[in-house]
Amino acid sequence: MDKIKISAVAYTNTKAFIYGIESSAVAEKIDLSLDIPADCAAKVIDGSVDMGLMPVAGIPFVSNAHIISDYCIGSVGAVNSVFIFSNVPAAEIKTLKLDPQSRTSNNLAQVLLKFYFKTEFTVTTDQDAETDAIVLIGDRTFGKKDDYNFAYDMGEEWMNFTGLPFVYAAWVANREIPEAFVTEFNAALKMGLANRAAVLQTLPQHPQFDLEDYLMNKLDFELTDKKREALALFLSYIKQL
Repeated sequence: MDKIKISAVAYTNTKAFIYGIESSAVAEKIDLSLDIPADCAAKVIDGSVDMGLMPVAGIPFVSNAHIISDYCIGSVGAVNSVFIFSNVPAAEIKTLKLDPQSRTSNNLAQVLLKFYFKTEFTVTTDQDAETDAIVLIGDRTFGKKDDYNFAYDMGEEWMNFTGLPFVYAAWVANREIPEAFVTEFNAALKMGLANRAAVLQTLPQHPQFDLEDYLMNKLDFELTDKKREALALFLSYIKQL
């Protein structure tokens, strides 16, 4: 059988998943690449991989898209790695610089500003532009909250807005994946999550960031019915941007 091509995000929030995959027999059945979120999404969309842990805003662009795992990258409230950093209060943001690494967080920021904070704003992808606020995600946010006048945790703000958790990335396939592999793959992810304490010991420490709280508490990996409801709602909001 040909190996299943998989792309996953190379952030701290995926380390437990990667640990589980690489520590199981699944590793012998796949070709795994580690990418930034935007590239992971692009690979699933263009078919250069069979499945990926991709930003959920890209799902509508995937042919024959279907979520194949019981696990995701999510949060129930604050996540502490997906932010709008701003020099002004959210309701006063007029210009927003997007993060080139993530389609989902860029869309979430715009959904929150338009429908929750109810501000009119423009966006730019020019990383040299001077703006009121920026979107920043992942490990690059660790210890950065005090560098800005305002730090809006988008997981927390989404919960305040909708009362729902949030799904940032899901395991999405663009073709039929054998059921036996999916079962084995889920077991590998589950094992990785069960070993988060061991994974934590392998990670570089950040003096201004609580990695243990992040990996054990802030991130929530179960793809629950509430998270699926939140995902559907989020995708409906994106259509209105």
